[in-house]
Amino acid sequence: MRLTRCQAALAAAITLNLLVLFYVSWLQHQPRNSRARGPRRASAAGPRVTVLVREFEAFDNAVPELVDSFLQQDPAQPLVVAADTLPYPPLALPRIPNVRLALLQPALDRPAAASRPETYVTTEFVALVPDGARAEAPGQLERMVEALRVGKARLVAAPVATANPARCLALNVSLREWTARYGAAPAAPRCDALDGDAVVLLRARDLFNLSAPLARPMGTSLFLQTSLRGWAVQLLDLTFAAARQPPLTTAHARWKAEREGRARRAALLRALGIRLVSWEGGRLEWFGCNKETTRCFGTVVGDTPAYLYEERWTPPCCLRALRETARYVVGVLEAAGVRYWLEGGSLLGAARHGDIIPWDYDVDLGIYLEDVGNCEQLRGAEAGSVVDERGFVWEKAVEGDFFRVQYSESNHLHVDLWPFYPRNGVMTKDTWLDHRQDVEFPEHFLQPLVPLPFAGFVAQAPNNYRRFLELKFGPGVIENPQYPNPALLSLTGSG
Repeated sequence: MRLTRCQAALAAAITLNLLVLFYVSWLQHQPRNSRARGPRRASAAGPRVTVLVREFEAFDNAVPELVDSFLQQDPAQPLVVAADTLPYPPLALPRIPNVRLALLQPALDRPAAASRPETYVTTEFVALVPDGARAEAPGQLERMVEALRVGKARLVAAPVATANPARCLALNVSLREWTARYGAAPAAPRCDALDGDAVVLLRARDLFNLSAPLARPMGTSLFLQTSLRGWAVQLLDLTFAAARQPPLTTAHARWKAEREGRARRAALLRALGIRLVSWEGGRLEWFGCNKETTRCFGTVVGDTPAYLYEERWTPPCCLRALRETARYVVGVLEAAGVRYWLEGGSLLGAARHGDIIPWDYDVDLGIYLEDVGNCEQLRGAEAGSVVDERGFVWEKAVEGDFFRVQYSESNHLHVDLWPFYPRNGVMTKDTWLDHRQDVEFPEHFLQPLVPLPFAGFVAQAPNNYRRFLELKFGPGVIENPQYPNPALLSLTGSG
């Protein structure tokens, strides 16, 4: 059958229309930004890095500019903006498949996976980009990937050209001592942590294996976790540009961001179990208990505080409060002419460390019962609880016939005062607890008393305190440290 010219023309027109319709349909399904920009194409294998934006303030930010700058370099670049709750005012983000907003706080109407940040990342690498940064040079993320691949560090970083560019720091985290210590990095540009604005790149599996991968402030939380694992960060000779319209340009916005940032950082450090931050130059930041709060641990059972089961020692804020209370109590006793001496574990700490034992939770002093009447605070405590002008609480202990001085009405860290009296040359008392060191002893250990450094001051101690301690605890007690109740928990077996 032969086609006429008219039939052939009609068939050609129909074919052409079908091709045009197919092209228009395909074009409509392409990302809007790739149609508009399109001068630069993604690699054939697709992007290897997800840009993750977590550190920004909802009330004032340059996140839209940041996102747009990375899409200018690669329209297919995966970007995730992560926030705890829906940002307000709303972020002006492009509505394209490769730009996603991740809300990390669980909600009743969303599946559990929607609150997990790893749900949104399918690439091998993640770049953590702070607000105020922008991509202006092509290939920056790929250069960071290659530096990570060939280097020995688990993270690489590129400073952002803001007023606060990143610098290297050394960081030592001791969970046992609840402490983070920052200092100058001895081997920059390899370092433990960064201070300042930087784009940080690492493998996605490393990021999401951290305990709190996206906790804020990101710079604090990330490096506390990575340095604890021994992961170094390499600061590269590569710089990201600052935003053309930077965030937080008004005094009010900066004040609000600083206030919320301080509160956020304090909450993070407490949640991660950091009570003391030490900076180069000796500056200290405390994030634990004080006179206005309760102490960091609850009632002690079996002479074994809860933190020992967590393989931690006494929080440094608690040790500071105990030192302050001990120094104050000793000053009051000496001024009143009350004879006292370091007792029990406190004397053991003085002999072994010149300080409180690192895992102890109180201070023990012996006093002469006949001297109690010399001290106004102890006389008052006989009748009831007394809060002195410094906020310390003097009272009779409920457990027996001895005195207790608490750090404050809220914070019950304390010094116990044990009244002894001589009987036939032996020091005894009326209340005995089920402690192995709670025994009578010859009075000659107190004649005379001798000075001994303790907790930052000089206290009175029994003469021949080594023999005194071995009488109470057993031979070799100074050289062989042990937790207070080895039957429950052993120092050597605690890890």
